[in-house]
Amino acid sequence: MKNRIILLAFLTASLVLPAAAQQSSSNATDNGASSQSTREPLPSTTSKDFWDGDDPNFGNLIMHPFATKKYVQRKVNPIKDRINELDQLTSENAGAIKDVDTRAQQGLQMASEKSSLADQHATDATNKAQLAQTSATQVTARVSNAEQMVGNLDQYKGTAETEIRFRSGQSVLSKDAKDALDQMAGPLKDQKSYIIEVRGFAPGRGQAAMASSRRMADSVVRYLVTANQIPVYRIYVMSMGNAAVGAEGTAAKHVTSGRVEVSIMKNDLVNAAQR
Repeated sequence: MKNRIILLAFLTASLVLPAAAQQSSSNATDNGASSQSTREPLPSTTSKDFWDGDDPNFGNLIMHPFATKKYVQRKVNPIKDRINELDQLTSENAGAIKDVDTRAQQGLQMASEKSSLADQHATDATNKAQLAQTSATQVTARVSNAEQMVGNLDQYKGTAETEIRFRSGQSVLSKDAKDALDQMAGPLKDQKSYIIEVRGFAPGRGQAAMASSRRMADSVVRYLVTANQIPVYRIYVMSMGNAAVGAEGTAAKHVTSGRVEVSIMKNDLVNAAQR
């Protein structure tokens, strides 16, 4: 009986010491893992009692201190679960990193396309600005030329003059009058920068003299336009009636017979500018 008690005490001591060593090793491992990760540590494997889930029988009493298959599974399964969880987290992180990289590449591509488009718009704007500057320069040159021509409009000088005589009360051109007009208008063909002044004079008084001088002047204008193709816009007609006229330095005298004075005025400055 005494020997049985001693054997039972020895077996009990041999079972308690390995269990205490395993518990201490498990606590150290859990503490190291918790210091390296912010995740919740593995639960402690503290035994509720000596049997730690085993059936209280003689066989388990002998095999309990040793690493049986069931004991190993109880210890390894939580680690496997944590490894599986870490693999899942790693896969999710890899997917998130890939998604972020894809969006970053798309953002860079969009930024590059927008930058290219902005450069193209800037180039187009520069070209348009240069074209506008060229057009403005051309317009300025044309305006300057036009201003110069307008300033020269009053520089007309008489180059030829003739006088057409009419019989009293008539406005028909004679052969000598037509020949004189032909001789005057002939050199004007294809010429520019000239005008023709036609001034009609008639004896009489008031409106009657004005009307008569107008009829004679119209006869001259009609012949210049139809026979010599002088543009109408180059002819200026004035009905002087019985106005008193006289040469420079002489006394003015009233008209005693119907006549039309025809003068050609040219502007050499405009011709030079056009050339």
